[in-house]
Amino acid sequence: MNKLLAKNYSVSEVSRSQDSLVHKGMRKKLVDELRRKNLFDEKILKAMDRVPRHLFIPKGFEKWAYEDVPFPIGSDQTISQPYTVAFQTMLLDVQAGNKILEIGTGSGYQAAILHELGAGYIRSNDKKVCITKLLDFLKKWATCLSVVI
Repeated sequence: MNKLLAKNYSVSEVSRSQDSLVHKGMRKKLVDELRRKNLFDEKILKAMDRVPRHLFIPKGFEKWAYEDVPFPIGSDQTISQPYTVAFQTMLLDVQAGNKILEIGTGSGYQAAILHELGAGYIRSNDKKVCITKLLDFLKKWATCLSVVI
């Protein structure tokens, strides 16, 4: 789903035809399942309830969008299992305005969740460029801290 990249993503932009009551019901069931698996961060669960995951997988496979499993999206990539997305997001302890670098954005679903939580977002699908920039950044910080990399 490349139409909803996190930097341009807004729940209000999703039309009713793209996000039906059926989709919303499946999302609610998924969120309830995650809650039963001891994911209790309500702000993350609310974000996952607002982001239409079915728009991030290939058309025709919408019924799989709200299963708690990873799903292939092409180009040897998968959209991560919703539990994994929620757990990783919980570990990040995202606060509004945080800037987050995600190397290899894939479908964009994780980015949309982070955006929904108010994170500022930096992304790059070009892993080599992204890693080079990250190393440059770390070298600058290491110099400030008198550490050699």
